[in-house]
Amino acid sequence: MKLADIAQVIRSKNAGPRRLTLDLMFATDADYQRVAQSPSLSRENIGARYRVAANDVTVIPYPAGRAIKIVLARPIMAGDPGDRDVYGAQQHAPLLEVEI
Repeated sequence: MKLADIAQVIRSKNAGPRRLTLDLMFATDADYQRVAQSPSLSRENIGARYRVAANDVTVIPYPAGRAIKIVLARPIMAGDPGDRDVYGAQQHAPLLEVEI
């Protein structure tokens, strides 16, 4: 099953000019638990998918909200030359195909 098939919401946004957040939200506790326990969302796997060091990735589970927040370093500061998404709103796409 792909993350896009189980998550109710997958979105991204800036967390300041140097960080990006990825939010995953789930409709049920069972869906949340399945994804939260999956090795697919490890710091190493997310870092590889986004081409950043695992040390620059933080995965924050939030069981009460059935959500997972991922914070990672932006390779290019928001608004700098070469930045293709100044708001960080289109950076969730690499997560859509993650196998859970």
